[in-house]
Amino acid sequence: MTNNDRRSVGRRNVLKGAGLAGLAGLAGCVGTGDPSSDSTATQASGGSTDAGGSTATSTQAAMAQSAEVWGWDVAAKALNLLDEPYEEANGGDVSINQIGRSDLKDKFKSTLLSGSGAPAASMMESVDAASWVDTGGLRDISGWLEEAGIKGDFVSGKWGPLEKDGGTYALPWDIGPVGTFYRRDVMNEYGIDVESVETWDQYIEEGKKLPDDQYLLNLPSNDYDGLWRMMFRQIGGQPFTQNGAVNIASDKSLQVARILKRIRDSGVANDLASWSSAWFTAFGKGTTASLTAGAWMEGTLKAELGDTSGKWGVFKPPAVESGGSRATNWGGSNLTIPAQVSDEKAKRAWDYMVYALGREESQLTMYREYGLFPALETTYDSGAYDEPHAFLDGQPAGRLFAEIAPKIKPYRYTIDTPEVTKAINTHFRDMMTDKKTPKEAVDAAASQVADRTGRDLA
Repeated sequence: MTNNDRRSVGRRNVLKGAGLAGLAGLAGCVGTGDPSSDSTATQASGGSTDAGGSTATSTQAAMAQSAEVWGWDVAAKALNLLDEPYEEANGGDVSINQIGRSDLKDKFKSTLLSGSGAPAASMMESVDAASWVDTGGLRDISGWLEEAGIKGDFVSGKWGPLEKDGGTYALPWDIGPVGTFYRRDVMNEYGIDVESVETWDQYIEEGKKLPDDQYLLNLPSNDYDGLWRMMFRQIGGQPFTQNGAVNIASDKSLQVARILKRIRDSGVANDLASWSSAWFTAFGKGTTASLTAGAWMEGTLKAELGDTSGKWGVFKPPAVESGGSRATNWGGSNLTIPAQVSDEKAKRAWDYMVYALGREESQLTMYREYGLFPALETTYDSGAYDEPHAFLDGQPAGRLFAEIAPKIKPYRYTIDTPEVTKAINTHFRDMMTDKKTPKEAVDAAASQVADRTGRDLA
């Protein structure tokens, strides 16, 4: 079946599956075994999608009866939406274990390094993918993926960090096309028109309309790297060149550093730690009026600050310069299978992964309920993205993100991405407290990464 045929079938299934999506809406990221060499595994996991949308599996008996999947926050809740429908369609017993984000990352990577204790499948953020793949503890799913015929259905920019030496080690889930979420009530009260904002400099000027105890946005000292990466990627920056040299002292990186420093010096931003109770409280009270984040943030805000429903909106992130790109990405996850789990467990995990991530109606169900924007590109012309979002005062935000998603520039993650994170946070803290200029901060960050990784400076 061609991709065009698959797309047509998928769209028909979206219509046929509308009842499922509606019900789901009411419910509320060192072992052996290469899947590509296991013909039974490929038969069990690949299969086509039947008219009812379930994954066709000719060897159900070869799959384990049960499988555990690890996830965090709203992502785990989203997978739970598909648990029972999957079991009804394909049998088996899939349990979703919700673990805190930091705890899951530490625990799962430990299991990959030790070779024991891993679940059948787990979330994996794209930012972690290169280092997790490098452990050698993830199963190569390239054979199953080829058999399933769904690789072309996902946005191409997702695959890079998931692949190594011809193998593929995870199935894409969501991406994070970026928007600036804002409190409509606060902006209206102080006469700030976000629709007139094109650049960050313009947004800073608008923020000066706010009183001293009211902040336009937050600059968290524990996440300078996230803000830097988001803007750097927006203007086509790459942390490493194609030959592997450290590129974070480039003109584009310096441009971003200067904008972040202007935000700090303007007085329009507070500095609460990301994901802290104080951070959520400030958004709940409206004392921080906006945040720029991936599309998934809507689901988090809805889950944590449900009583603010209808008070929010979202617009395209400000450009770094006039006429510049307003498309970038923040975050995004995948599902991956540890190499240490048995073939039978792996088959069950893969079967569930294809059901949850490779089917349009499954991805749209998770999007509708929790705002997880699909990496499954075949969904992008779905009417689901034109539906009003009650949390965003009826705004059809999905269409905005669907327009941004295909314009997102690729980004080069490597096993040394964590060193970039550490260096940017360390030296940007000095920049924010005037111990370093923006130029000194990016130069110091680049030198630190080069020293710790043995890479050359670009």
